[in-house]
Amino acid sequence: AGDKGAFGKLVEAYQTPVYNLTYRMLGHSEEAEEAAQEVFLRAYTRLDRYDPSFRFSTWILSIASHYCIDVIRKRRLTWLSLDEPMPADTIPYLASSNPQPESSVLDGETQAQVQALLATLEPDYRAAVVLRYWYDMSYDEIAVAMKTTVSAIKSRLFRARRLLAMAAQSA
Repeated sequence: AGDKGAFGKLVEAYQTPVYNLTYRMLGHSEEAEEAAQEVFLRAYTRLDRYDPSFRFSTWILSIASHYCIDVIRKRRLTWLSLDEPMPADTIPYLASSNPQPESSVLDGETQAQVQALLATLEPDYRAAVVLRYWYDMSYDEIAVAMKTTVSAIKSRLFRARRLLAMAAQSA
């Protein structure tokens, strides 16, 4: 109803899940932060389209996954120069307050491997995997979020798992 304070509470409640999804989809922290901000801006300007019969988390994560798919598609059109240095956020940071540096390194390597495997998937497959395995969404919720059928989601997840297994074996 236009209550900015109430929307601020929604942002506080969902900023972590939205950022996590955008990071898993896009793979770069700065790009994920910008995407998360854009998702909340879009949600705010489209609150009149929210259907209260669905969970708010499904709706906001749907906006996030669609936005990320668009970013990934646009990214394919961007040409990178071989002469330019790599962006700083592609280099993993190992600083940690954890007293066991070995576990920090292993966790970072595992996350980097998972992120690299996710990057091999098409955006629709990647979105389905992230929503299912990181957000524990049901097939029905994913179908609503991605505006498709449950059978299409099952098919995407089956194919994505197979592609991830093949990519992991060849890595």
